[in-house]
Amino acid sequence: MNYEAVLEGMLFVVGDDGLTIDQIKSVLEIGDDEAKKLILSLKQKYDSDDRGIRINFLGNTFKLTTKSEHREFYQKLIENPQTNTLSQSALETLAIIAYNEPITRLTVDEIRGVSSREIIRKLVAKGLVKEVGRSDMPGRPILYKTTHEFLDYFGLSSKEELPKFDTEVEEIIDTVDLYNSKYTEEIN
Repeated sequence: MNYEAVLEGMLFVVGDDGLTIDQIKSVLEIGDDEAKKLILSLKQKYDSDDRGIRINFLGNTFKLTTKSEHREFYQKLIENPQTNTLSQSALETLAIIAYNEPITRLTVDEIRGVSSREIIRKLVAKGLVKEVGRSDMPGRPILYKTTHEFLDYFGLSSKEELPKFDTEVEEIIDTVDLYNSKYTEEIN
């Protein structure tokens, strides 16, 4: 088994969360010295000029990151109008943030029913969403809010210009009694 290749895949899978030495040892079922040797070997390969990413030790974890010397190209990619279109899931996430800000990623996830981690990261990179502090909830998760760039992107002068929800729909949903509805099966 090529543990270096497995480690590379593990770093990719965990993304921004990164991996600690203890996690590497536990998952690969190897010792401390072997784990350090693996990460060092992989790091040296990524540090060469023919690679676009590197392994950094940040916040007690090892993470795959882009190389800062390529920053100008990444910035062009983000600012390029052809790559600056928003997916349906990005628009959905933006709407949730705009109507509920400030909001945590976990709350966005609960509303959407799926993870929004990567989408929010991309929205932050595009400048449409920003971190505005930390919640008082356990773990003190990051709070997100839309930016002035968000307003510019959608041609709004303020958040008050966002479309209003039809409250009648919400009232109807609140008054529906699903248990006593006509769809309840008759029990004999």
